[in-house]
Amino acid sequence: MEITAAFDNEKYIQEQTAEILERMTQFDNKLYLEFGGKLLFDYHAARVLPGYDPNIKMRLLQQLKDQADILLCIYAGDIERKKMRADFGITYDSDALKLIDDLRQWDLNVVGVVITRFENQPAARQFKHKLERRKIKVYAHQFTKGYPTDVDLIVSDEGYGANQYIETEKPLTIVTGPGPGSGKLATCLSQIYHDDKRGIYSGYAKFETFPIWNLPLTHPVNVAYEAATADIRDFNMLDPFHLDAYNEKAVNYNRDVEIFPVLRRILKRIRGGEPVYKSPTDMGVNRAGFAITEDETAKEAAKQEMIRRYFRYRCEYAMGLTDQETVQRVELLIADFDLELNYRNVVDPARKSALAAQENEKGSEGIYCGAAMALKNGTIVTGNNSPQLHAASSLVLHAIKHLSGIPDKIKLLPPNIIDSVRKLKTEVLNEKNLSLDLVEALIALSISATTNSAAQLAMEKLTELEGCEVHMTHIPTPGDEAGLRRLGVNLTSDPKFSTKDLFIP
Repeated sequence: MEITAAFDNEKYIQEQTAEILERMTQFDNKLYLEFGGKLLFDYHAARVLPGYDPNIKMRLLQQLKDQADILLCIYAGDIERKKMRADFGITYDSDALKLIDDLRQWDLNVVGVVITRFENQPAARQFKHKLERRKIKVYAHQFTKGYPTDVDLIVSDEGYGANQYIETEKPLTIVTGPGPGSGKLATCLSQIYHDDKRGIYSGYAKFETFPIWNLPLTHPVNVAYEAATADIRDFNMLDPFHLDAYNEKAVNYNRDVEIFPVLRRILKRIRGGEPVYKSPTDMGVNRAGFAITEDETAKEAAKQEMIRRYFRYRCEYAMGLTDQETVQRVELLIADFDLELNYRNVVDPARKSALAAQENEKGSEGIYCGAAMALKNGTIVTGNNSPQLHAASSLVLHAIKHLSGIPDKIKLLPPNIIDSVRKLKTEVLNEKNLSLDLVEALIALSISATTNSAAQLAMEKLTELEGCEVHMTHIPTPGDEAGLRRLGVNLTSDPKFSTKDLFIP
């Protein structure tokens, strides 16, 4: 069944905007606002808070665009090791380029890119040159000398003073980046140091979404965030500084709590006197908890997200992209809620579909892949691989036929089109795999739709698959993964490979 909305976007924008504007007045209208999490396409938030607009931060920034400049930070080490953003399947440096383009489409301009902890790494240097040749200002900040213990060195011309000052004109500076650890905080503090030298009283705050400080520590929404950051070893905790200052429980996470004493000493050293903030929770601008309208719906969605993360990390472990500790951390989290993997209702149907395919092809030595999708009306459709189609292709075609009311016996892809694509793959492109992956099947469907009214009707239903839950019994091939990502489904898979080949083009 279709999921009930659990989040009020308009209330959130109103409260979050008011909080930012009020915070600006505390610092003589010069505020550096670090954006935690994704600035655009925050699909994690949309999954755990049904109804949440994944681009709501951009809608908020559009309201503030006359008062805001934007800085984008990226850690040189992430460029060098080609760190990936999993929801897009692109590297962090590519994501930074995409973010600049996306901001421009929202009529928001990036005033500069900061490459943090820059040590003249080859890939980072190449990225810098690429941006500069496209007329984008780039600032290379090195690791801050003395950080985090020697405050006198940090707050000196050899510490923050060694960084190039970034000229900003507007009272609000948004500091964002493609992921955690991108150096956003250091950039903010460096700017505050330089502002103080110029007689400007500027301040720092952090735009936060997760963890939600006024939800319990063990609330599934907060635990789902912990699962999402298991690979970087983040964990949620009660903010001891907030409890001490206000006798009020507030949830924060380890890195903010650990860095707060350092941050407080740095700010005190820059301008003297008592810092504005008494706790890391004080630093945050986070009104998300006040916009949750259906708590039980959010809890259920967050439990589903924990299971998704577990499947994802198991696949990443199989591919050598993460370690066993990450998998075990999430396994413990879902065990705390007594969740079985088949609590995700597409898991068992996908596995049964693979078994059924194997039963139908007894004696064959092939690998049988199954897939299942839960449509928004609650119907579960399945698919499996065959000599003609990958399991993902079969699944999507079955789903759109069901949504269109097209009988099973009517073929969306006539044999002549499938044969033509297979001939191209084998005789021209020299590929070994004859069956069509999802991207290839969708192209074939679009060709079929020019002469086949059933195919045209079914193709129009593809947009209705966005947000549907999908599980596959095997790690999808690149063509399947790209197609499913473009359709916007929430995909998980078992940590098995769909082929014995080590290289999958």
